[in-house]
Order: sequence, then structure tokens, then C-alpha cells
Amino acid sequence: MTATTVLDLDGVTTKSAFMDRCAEQLRLPGWFGRNWDALYDCLTDLPDPERGGLRLVVRGWSDFAAAEPAEWRTARRVLADAAAFHDPAVLPLQVVLEEPTNDPS
Repeated sequence: MTATTVLDLDGVTTKSAFMDRCAEQLRLPGWFGRNWDALYDCLTDLPDPERGGLRLVVRGWSDFAAAEPAEWRTARRVLADAAAFHDPAVLPLQVVLEEPTNDPS
């Protein structure tokens, strides 16, 4: 069974806020250093063998991508690398970037 966790980045426009949101919503350990290497380390430890894999849905990311394009590229690479680290047949980590909607309401 795969658990689903949502990382909602709505309103996030800085790397610091991105890291804070990850720490809070992903319930990262106290040793999380709020940098890209530490995020990768935490993401490679996230799936719990007792719960099965993890599907991480990232939503509300467009503000961060617009405000910090280089940091967003790094974030996407870290997410992809962490997902690639896991053997999908054993303990998958699937990262889904939810596309922004154009609905003004």
C-alpha cells in the first residue's frame, strides 16, 4: 500500500520558505538542515517499510518557480533524484508535480 502526502507550496516564494514548508508538511526530523543535501537525505529515508511506498504530491509550486527559477530547478532535481534512489518494486517514492490551474476563482 502506498501512502499519499501533499506538499502544498502555495505562497512560497523563497528557498527558506520552501525548506520550512518541507520540514513542516513532510514532518522531517529535527536534524534536517534546511538545505538541498539534507532534503535529499530526508527524502531517501521517507518511505516507511511498514506503510509501503510514498506518493508525494507537490502542489502550489508555480509562485516559487516564478520567484526563484534556479532554486525551483534544484528542487525538482532533488525530488527526482530522491525518487530515483528507491527501487520501485521494493519501496517506491513517487513524486507528482500537480499542474497549476488557470481557474481565477
